[in-house]
Formats: sequence, structure tokens, C-alpha cells
Amino acid sequence: MTRMLIRNVAVLVVPEQGECRVDEAQDIHIQDNLITAITPTTPPTANAARGASAAGGPGAMGGAGDMGGPGAAGGVGGAGGSGGSGGELGVGEVVDGTGLVAVPGLVNSHTHSPMVMMRGAAEDLSIEDWFNQRIWPVEVNLTPERVRVGARLACAEMLLAGVTTFVDHYFHADQIAAAAIESGIRADLAPTYFSSAGQDGINAAIDTTRELSQLHPRVTASLGPHATYTVSDDDLKRTAEIARAEGLRIHLHAAETDEQTQASLDNHGVTPIQVLERTGVLDAGALIAHGCGIRESDLPILERYADRTTVASCPKVYLKLAMGEVTPIKGLRSAGVHVGVGTDGAAVHNTLDVWEAIRMVALTQKQREHDAEWMALSDALRLATRGSAAAAGLADQVGVLEPGRQADIALVDLGAPHNQPIHDPRAALVYSVRASDVVTVLVAGKVVVRDRRLTTVDLDEILADAKSLAHTLVDLSKGGAIQHYGP
Repeated sequence: MTRMLIRNVAVLVVPEQGECRVDEAQDIHIQDNLITAITPTTPPTANAARGASAAGGPGAMGGAGDMGGPGAAGGVGGAGGSGGSGGELGVGEVVDGTGLVAVPGLVNSHTHSPMVMMRGAAEDLSIEDWFNQRIWPVEVNLTPERVRVGARLACAEMLLAGVTTFVDHYFHADQIAAAAIESGIRADLAPTYFSSAGQDGINAAIDTTRELSQLHPRVTASLGPHATYTVSDDDLKRTAEIARAEGLRIHLHAAETDEQTQASLDNHGVTPIQVLERTGVLDAGALIAHGCGIRESDLPILERYADRTTVASCPKVYLKLAMGEVTPIKGLRSAGVHVGVGTDGAAVHNTLDVWEAIRMVALTQKQREHDAEWMALSDALRLATRGSAAAAGLADQVGVLEPGRQADIALVDLGAPHNQPIHDPRAALVYSVRASDVVTVLVAGKVVVRDRRLTTVDLDEILADAKSLAHTLVDLSKGGAIQHYGP
């Protein structure tokens, strides 16, 4: 039995409805992989006395003096660090949270993690050329080794930024699982397949999903048909049947753009969402990536399956590829559909920075609705925490800091100039925080980042491996492509 205490930390509280808040001077008690209690800090300190009067309101950390930086009150162990045995408290490791904010570990609700190896290799292109001239020709070069090297780099980048779970959709998913297990991050993995791979290729991907679902406590798995325009109705129906029979989710791209939706209507007389309904995918339970082409007429369909359907929004990608629309989050939420925040792959997003994605979601949603009051701070934080946890299929395990939840926690320092002064810590978390502000990260109660350094893997080795292999992946001399984009 392993015990841990995060002492004298401010805690982001995310209720299911209503205003989020930041409670100061709290102790987070952890046993093994779970949070067991969150209590006012004892013994009392100067920060605890000061925080007692402020705890409970949205601006509980309202002054710059409340966020004097890590270790401001001289707590045990220094800035987010280990404080020894803590024997007088009956705990093992004590982590000093003085001057830090504890937030639920972030969830990247849709990504293709090994595509960090293509970062910056496909710029200033239309969506058609991005797929057909660069990405799908590059993916001819994929090998298990190259995928694993990319996945290790991606896991390192995400953990250092406070991302404790990622929801992935890619090839050679067993190699991504190996990287996740090694680094200590949590992952939901969907092995990708196209109908053009034939039944043998589809069967291999489905078998990989089955194997991954039994592999490790921190790894879950989903079925990964690529999209409604690259996987036939018959293959989608079969996928849905397997999902229902074996209790698996389906993670796929659908209605990514309005042009895709219109092409589906022109060619087949139905929207991509109608395809998902008639093939049984929605009934089985699905995470839909992007959904920018979801139309008003699709919302009643999605509402019927809202208890098992989620959507991941990755707005930086929609801006960069000039897709015209962003995910219609207001309509989806009115239909009861949970929406999570993701980055998509770094080949287009360039980073796996979920803080950046949260900011982009809030800004693009205000612009989409022409309403500065929509996607308020609490709504954005709830989307990034509870919504993204639901998108990962882990709504009852992660996404909030509460007793009984997994101890997936990021400690964030708001003391840097770009966050100061603090009038509302929620505003800092949505609009100002950078990945580099993350100090310490726990996954399942284990410290995986301490004082901004990875504890589980050698970052220098990861970077060297990625640099040595990157040029082999983006070489286009072989010709060919794994698929053609033409929805």
C-alpha cells in the first residue's frame, strides 16, 4: 500500500453544472492509484489561514500575492518536489503544493501521436493536398520502429504538459501501447483501418484492439475504422456488431468538414451521421473526431445516442486547413452529447499542447456563435476535464479531482509573468497557461514528472532517436500512398 500527500495546494473544482472554482490551501490524500480525500491543509500555515477566507468562490486566488510561486510558504520538499517520508502524517511521499494549482490531468481526446515525427513537414496546404501530396504518401514509410520512436516522443511531450491520458487513432498501435506503458501515461488506442486494406487487414486491426484491451491497467482500446468515406457501410456494420458483442467502443472520423457532409448527401443521399446510425455505429457507442460538418438535422439523431456518443474538437486544425467550420459544440451540448478537447496529430497541429487546444476551443466557439458570453471559463474548463474524460471512455475515473477518482493530477505554477497578476485563476488556466507552467504530474498515483523533468524515461535518448529517424519517415522517393482523399 502506497500513500502520498500533496500538501497546501490550490485545487480546481469542476462540478457537473454551474461555476468552476479554485479552492486554496487543500491537502490531496492519495492511496495507491486513487484520491482518497481532499481536506483543508493541516497543520495550518500562513497560506492556509489566508486561503480559508477565500476558498469557495471563482476568484478564490484573486490576488497576485496568492500565487507567489512554488514553495512560497516554505512547505515540505520545495517546489512540487518530494518531501521525505512524512511519517508524522502517516503518509509516504509528501509533495509540496504551495503556490501551485492542482488540476485534473488533461486528456487529449483525439490524436495520432506518432505523427509528431511529421511535425512541420506538411505546411501551407489545402486539406486535399495535405492528405494526397504529403501525409498519406509519407505513411507508406511507417514501420513499427518509427511508430514507437514517434509515440515515445509524443508521450514525453504530453506528460511534460500535464496530459495524463491520450485517445489515439493510428497504425501499429501495439508500439504506441509500449511507449505509453513505458512512460507511465494513460491511453485509449484505436488501431486504424481502411476498407482498402481488405478483410485480412481489418481483421488484424480488430485483433490488435482485442489484445490491447487486455494488455495493461492504463491501456484501454477501441475499434478504429478510419472514416465514413474510407470504410464501407458493410465494414462499419461488422465493426458495430463486434463492438456490441465485445463491449468495445468505436473511434472514427465523421463529418469532418461540411464539404464531406455535402459529398455524402450528393453521392449517397445521407449525411455521415446518418451513415453512423444506419450501420449501428452510434448504437454501439462512438467517439466522433471533429464533426465540423454535423448539421442541425443530425442533432436529433445524435440526441438519441447521447448516452454513448462523444465528439472530439481540435480547432487549431480547422483554422490551419481553412476548413470553414468548427465543431458545433453548442448544438451538440443542447443534444446532450459530451464534447472533449483534442489536438489531432502534430503533423497539422504542430504540438500536442492541450492547453493551446482549450484556448482555441473557447475562442473559436465565441466566434462561431458570435456571442462573447458563450463558452465561458467554467464551460471551457468543464469541456477540457469532464468532457474529455467522457471522450476517452473514462468519465467515471478521471477528469475531476474527487475521492474515488484516479490520482491523475497536474500541478501548475501560475507565478510566471504571462499569468500575473491573478484576478481569476480560471481565466489564467483557459487563456494564459503554457505547457511549461506544469511542474509535477501524477498518473495513477505515480509521479511521472517532478520539477518539470520526466521520471520514467530518458528524454535525451527519446529526442536523439526521433532526430535520427525523422528524415527516413518523410522521404517521398518511394512513391505511392496508403489512401486517396476524395470523400
